[in-house]
Amino acid sequence: TALWKSYDRLFHGNGRKVYYKKYGELNSLEGKSNKTGIRIINDALVWNGLKIPVLIDYDNHYERQAMQCDICYNRIVRKYVRNKYKFYVQVVFKGNPPVKVDAETGEIKHCIGNGDVGLDIGTRTIAISSQSDVRILELADRVQNIENQKQKILRGMDRSRRATNPDNYNEDGTVKKQGNKKVRWNKSNHYIRYQNELKELYRKQADIRKYQHECLANYIISLGNKVYVEKMNFAGLQKRAKNTEKNDKGKYKKKKRFGKSLANKAPSMLLTIIDRKLNYFGEKLTEINTSEAKASQFNHFDGTYTTKTLSQRWNDLNGIKIQRDMYSAFLIMNISDDLKSFDIDKCNGRFENFYRLHNLEVDRLTGKKNLSSIAI
Repeated sequence: TALWKSYDRLFHGNGRKVYYKKYGELNSLEGKSNKTGIRIINDALVWNGLKIPVLIDYDNHYERQAMQCDICYNRIVRKYVRNKYKFYVQVVFKGNPPVKVDAETGEIKHCIGNGDVGLDIGTRTIAISSQSDVRILELADRVQNIENQKQKILRGMDRSRRATNPDNYNEDGTVKKQGNKKVRWNKSNHYIRYQNELKELYRKQADIRKYQHECLANYIISLGNKVYVEKMNFAGLQKRAKNTEKNDKGKYKKKKRFGKSLANKAPSMLLTIIDRKLNYFGEKLTEINTSEAKASQFNHFDGTYTTKTLSQRWNDLNGIKIQRDMYSAFLIMNISDDLKSFDIDKCNGRFENFYRLHNLEVDRLTGKKNLSSIAI
């Protein structure tokens, strides 16, 4: 199925080339149903002559409820964890997931709220506005900057590769062109060890990021059932700038944009998780028209639009200073039904409560080490 999807995009979509998995990089296989191929039968994985017991904790309320649902299909996943491969079975069930319950109190976890919620999401931060709470948070703040660690490992890999494959390099250190022949690389034990260290680094970062996004999504949907966000082109923000420009001093400007921030913080993943969780309750994440609404430029007091530079992090509204991202989230929360303009009556009626919650959030952040884009 995965292979056919690639060819379908090539023949009928916007695909240019079919890319195949490299040796050692095929880490998952999935079936189409629980009747043929990879099956779960009597708590065991049955596939291609194999029958392997699957560890299921029936004392866990969530797992017990899940195993009572109809199985759609199964997936075998291989993960490289702490210098060895571990294999997991991902069971995909039909319908919505079971409700999680607190084991001690018996209360239902992660209930959905009622009301409007506005999100102003950036490459590294997210501002949240609702009737009950206003926040500005760094996305996945536990995901550390691993560039220094990566640089050290990649330098070691490069030294090892050059020592093991001297015939693949020219005298000036560049890789020899082999024409149509494929360049053969020998990997030393040192190189493989470095490779595994890099894998483990990426795995830890991915797990932390996913966990934090899931927790933040639960918090957001607890604030309200109508969640609005500006439509963002994250893929466009990842690309390097096309035009070569110079600054005032005559030096060339960097063409880098937000690739690393988006890779580390994954804002698009957070929006996907929020939408998935809302779907469980029959709701969906609503995207507003960014170019028409212009939340970062609008002033609801006089209905005017003022263009601001990215460095301007505070709005001055009739003598009231408000953090720019939180005010944008407030406006997005009060979007009209056409998703192109703001409901002024809602803005006026809710502003006093928003301003009180805004000041509480500013007090909470004052004196702490925050990102420069928050400017508190």
